[in-house]
Amino acid sequence: MLQIGLSHTSTTTVNNTNTARTYGSGGLDVFATPAMIGLMENAAMTAVENDLPDGSSTVGAHISTSHIKPSKLGTTIKATAILEEIDGRKLTFKVSACDDDGLIGEGTHIRYIVDIERFMAKLK
Repeated sequence: MLQIGLSHTSTTTVNNTNTARTYGSGGLDVFATPAMIGLMENAAMTAVENDLPDGSSTVGAHISTSHIKPSKLGTTIKATAILEEIDGRKLTFKVSACDDDGLIGEGTHIRYIVDIERFMAKLK
């Protein structure tokens, strides 16, 4: 059952696949902002996935976040999402990301609960 306070932390290590240079979002070998956002979304998705109705999933709709500090190759990154609001199918999460030295980004992420079959049928 979905409830306020559900949370999850997703973890990755900065490597050549998730740098700004690789993503094309910058020219440096530091953790890419798009990679941080993806990790935040993964944490939010995972926080609620076991509490959704059968045949349902969530899709990301909006994220508002800061990326305030770079993280070098080899650094462990942890993104945490906490479910703060449930409004029908709309789920609002507080998201944050940290490395070994502290906070690197934070914000708000909105996901919607969807019926997988109906959602995918729209793509045909």
